[in-house]
Amino acid sequence: MPDLPLPNAPAPLTVGGLRLATNLMLAPIAGYCDLAFRLVARSCGGVGLGCTDLLSPDACLRETPRTLRLAATNDEDSPLCMQLYGAKADLLADAARWAEDRGAMVVDINMGCPVDKVTKLDGGSKLLCNPDNTLRMVERVKGALRNVPLTCKLRLGWEANSLTAPALARRLEEVGVSLITIHGRTAAQKFGGSASLDGIAAVVAAVRAIPVIGNGDVRTPQDAARMIAHTRCAGVMIGRGALSMPWIFRDTWSYLTTGTIPPPPSIERKCQLMRDHFNHMVAFRCERSAVMEFRKRVSWYAKQMNPCRPLREPMRLMDTAADFERILTEFLDWRLAHDSEVQAGRAPADAEADLAEVA
Repeated sequence: MPDLPLPNAPAPLTVGGLRLATNLMLAPIAGYCDLAFRLVARSCGGVGLGCTDLLSPDACLRETPRTLRLAATNDEDSPLCMQLYGAKADLLADAARWAEDRGAMVVDINMGCPVDKVTKLDGGSKLLCNPDNTLRMVERVKGALRNVPLTCKLRLGWEANSLTAPALARRLEEVGVSLITIHGRTAAQKFGGSASLDGIAAVVAAVRAIPVIGNGDVRTPQDAARMIAHTRCAGVMIGRGALSMPWIFRDTWSYLTTGTIPPPPSIERKCQLMRDHFNHMVAFRCERSAVMEFRKRVSWYAKQMNPCRPLREPMRLMDTAADFERILTEFLDWRLAHDSEVQAGRAPADAEADLAEVA
């Protein structure tokens, strides 16, 4: 019997004047949510809004090679939010205009990152500690934008005894912010413990009209439904749950609107997603970068591809794009043969084998 959808099925979001196809967003995961990965997630369906990695305003304006790579986009990568971090109002305002000129359909200010190198410069979650200064900064950035909405991504507060997010969210709405995303942890928690649904609900209750997006610990469609039902947030932002399962947005939107989850992608489709991701990285960066990055990223994909030892180990040792294609092709041939053996009852379903054993 299928799981039931929410009592009131969610509607696609509107952010300022921008209407999204769903109420699901891909988080700005530092080091992971580049153009190559965003295109893979979008190809699976269900992504309402994608977001860049955190962008340094100063590096944007100087157009450093790394920042240009982080901010890269194309026609298939739409709609896109560019996220800025920092605490210098004039610099952030100029960078917001820069982002708008380079394809951002939403500009977001990061008020949630707990990483020391960001908070030591008074950016990220440190902005939660001085709301008055933060509001003045946001007003300056909002005034610099011409046609795109400004949003903010918050944590609950700096620590458990200073949960400033509800009051700050209400004031951000008053100065014209179009949407709030709230990660249900404090800065002190970093990525430990559990995201607080009650904390997210408090932010939802604090604003008057703008949408609030919940974030944190969403690894399945059921997690997203639980968050929306408990907090009444308007949508969900998914981060690390998408790294091993980029089709989670497709599955979650289906679950929220119909109560059913589609069958998982076939092993052929999963391999093709890996191939697309790798080829995008070669095209947007270079072959060496793609090889080095996929030596690490294969472990994320492998979580959804067991049994997969013939994929994991060789790919961690590959040196070229030709190696990647050979390893992936040999793995797929092995898996199809293995799955056929399982269906015929001649092999256990969880068997792992080395390529040498089946050559």
